[in-house]
Amino acid sequence: MSGSLARGMLHKMGGSCCPHHAPATNPFRMAKLHGNNKSTDYAFEMVCSTLRFGKGVTLEIGYDVRNLGAKKTLLVTDKNVQNTIAFKNAEQALKNVNIDYEVFDDVLIEPSEKSMQKAIAFAKSRPFDSFIAVGGGSVIDTTKAAALYASNPEADFLDFVGPPFGKSLQPKNPMLPLIAVPTTAGTGSETTAAAIMDLPEHKCKTGIRLRCIKPYLAVVDPLNVMSMPRNVAIYSGFDVLCHALESYTALPFDQRSPRPATPEVRPVYQGSNPISDVWSREALRVRDKENQC
Repeated sequence: MSGSLARGMLHKMGGSCCPHHAPATNPFRMAKLHGNNKSTDYAFEMVCSTLRFGKGVTLEIGYDVRNLGAKKTLLVTDKNVQNTIAFKNAEQALKNVNIDYEVFDDVLIEPSEKSMQKAIAFAKSRPFDSFIAVGGGSVIDTTKAAALYASNPEADFLDFVGPPFGKSLQPKNPMLPLIAVPTTAGTGSETTAAAIMDLPEHKCKTGIRLRCIKPYLAVVDPLNVMSMPRNVAIYSGFDVLCHALESYTALPFDQRSPRPATPEVRPVYQGSNPISDVWSREALRVRDKENQC
């Protein structure tokens, strides 16, 4: 995407540092549009994981697992990431505090129903009580599914998948703790309550969207993205751009209907709001700045 288009977006969002207080002439002003209809929602929530950021923090995750009282950890990655310093540091962190762990590395770049079920079967086959994902969004999403279904072994696969293909049921048991260590910077899966997969049979993507599947802890180590191949770095940048545009132009939270009967049935993603607008604007501004360099 060209810098001129990003700058155009920023110009149209202008008039205020916060789009919530932007002038009425701003055609992109979303959060300003307060709904008075009693059939629409009136609130939003920010649901995300605890985030730890810093160079070298991957080496701390062994202490986090130990503090959880975990006895056996499943370390999930893919065959490419397994050769990176990020994965080696994650392994070393577990070894430093004598955590018993096993590795599952058969994750697809674009997870499918079949590949997720393979990870789930592996997670169910051992008494794992904690999970660590080291990789990009595909690895983290696959680990979310593995942890969720290992925590609810009696559930059918489609029980927690969203409509129209799944039942979107609430799990009976809370998900076992998951620590996410991202090695890319595009999906944000390390702090979200969603896991996306392909359904080849229906030629579409779907996913699991449940508050309980967000990672217990996101460990964001800038050193881990240094091993990204050039094309992966480019794709991650476009992912950030698309997420920012989608977030800012989404239907405002107070125009969504129907209004939830109780807070717990409010959807995970609730539309644009003043907080997400600020972050979306900043993502677009950074993207534009990088394009000018």
